Amino acid sequence: MSQIIRIGMDTSKHIFQLHGVDASEQVVLRKRLSRKVMLEFFTKLPATVIVIEACGAAHYLARELGRLGHTVKLIAPQLVKPYVPRNKNDRRDAEGLCEAASRPRMRYVPVKTAEQQAALMLLGVREQLVARRTQLSNTIRGHAAEFGLIAAKGLDKLAAFLATIKQDDRVPALARELFAMLARQYDQVQVELKAVEAKLVAWHRADAMSRRLAQIPGVGPVTAAALVMKAPDPHAFRSGRLFAAWLGLTPKDHSTAGKTRLGKITRAGDERLRQLLVVGATSVVKQAMAKDSGPHWLVELLKRKTPKLAAVALANKMARIAWKLMTTAQEYDSARLNARADQAPAAA
Repeated sequence: MSQIIRIGMDTSKHIFQLHGVDASEQVVLRKRLSRKVMLEFFTKLPATVIVIEACGAAHYLARELGRLGHTVKLIAPQLVKPYVPRNKNDRRDAEGLCEAASRPRMRYVPVKTAEQQAALMLLGVREQLVARRTQLSNTIRGHAAEFGLIAAKGLDKLAAFLATIKQDDRVPALARELFAMLARQYDQVQVELKAVEAKLVAWHRADAMSRRLAQIPGVGPVTAAALVMKAPDPHAFRSGRLFAAWLGLTPKDHSTAGKTRLGKITRAGDERLRQLLVVGATSVVKQAMAKDSGPHWLVELLKRKTPKLAAVALANKMARIAWKLMTTAQEYDSARLNARADQAPAAA
């Protein structure tokens, strides 16, 4: 068998489909392996390039295969799709991965270490707990409304509301028991959420880059930590604009015949990270509107555009600033930034 130079591997929980080519791009390997024998197969195989779709457990597989001497490359699923032939199946998926990696301009996902993935768990668990807390709050309010009990908005009002329900004789005993059960679940989620947030803040304070990013107006510990965790290799982007485009904060381009037509933001990339940046930018926009102060370009933009569009434009700029700080290890200098006659980003 000819020397294999590249293998595309379609992964799943139990089955792995391989597609390998030699130096002349001729197919020399088509193989279907179970999880039990997959690593054993690659242990005996001479070092080669293995291409995997960046999906669940891909980073783990990349680390394990890397320890065996192979070069592992991860490709985002949307970049593989154009190279997959019609009538999709595992075999064609592996072939599409192998073909995509042959393109000289293909972009790859950096392989995360176990420590980086553990840090990412903090963000994922926190997001899940926040969603669970919201779900419980809405459940309590919804059931209470069936008994004519309405509470003011805000999580800080919920404890007093539950105490009122407990003492209200109009609520049947069975319902009060169920409300008490929901209250215990809510309290437990609050305790767990505070513990996770304490760990996240500790991680943020221990990381120099995260502390630098938190100096940017609108970027707090959670957003700063998310930027560091989700973009472990900022040097993979040639410019801040490409970094903002990766986050989906740049406009869609529909230009043709020499005419520039820019649409809405693409909303590509990590949805949660983009949301954090937009929420932070919204708070800065609100302060600028209330105090009629802030960066000159933002004040002028608010005279022409809605606050929401201004917030997205500011989020775009925050992403570019974050990229600059991550790639140069510089400190955020608001005086120098505000002194420049910056123009509003194209996302506006």
